[in-house]
Amino acid sequence: MQASIERLCRLIAIQAALVVAAIHLLWALPELSVALLVNPVADSRPFLFIPAALLLVAVAAALFRGHRYRRLSALGGGTLAALLVGYGLWQSRPLLVVLAGDPLGLVSKLAELVGIVAFAVLYYLHHPDRQGSPVDARDE
Repeated sequence: MQASIERLCRLIAIQAALVVAAIHLLWALPELSVALLVNPVADSRPFLFIPAALLLVAVAAALFRGHRYRRLSALGGGTLAALLVGYGLWQSRPLLVVLAGDPLGLVSKLAELVGIVAFAVLYYLHHPDRQGSPVDARDE
């Protein structure tokens, strides 16, 4: 039973991390230009979103390869939580009003919430004293 829960949470966490990374890259890459690198930066989000997206891709790849460490779950969930909280702090209008007018942002925030929950369950399932999963390798 625990192996099934872990496998499901791992797949959900991988998918949520990749969806959030893709959305942030889709938004940030067109915003970058040579002029931004030369002139003073008015909006720092592209320079933050690209490393965050690459980090999420790396965490998803590590989970896909079967690495089961609490630190990895904390890194993935913490990155998603930072993006979620940062969005709320960046907006000056009420969050629901902003999300109603931004469908890409809404999908991203929902994926971040789902990913945070999945990473939290993985964090709970992976014992801190073990160097891997509480599930035997033969269950894979």
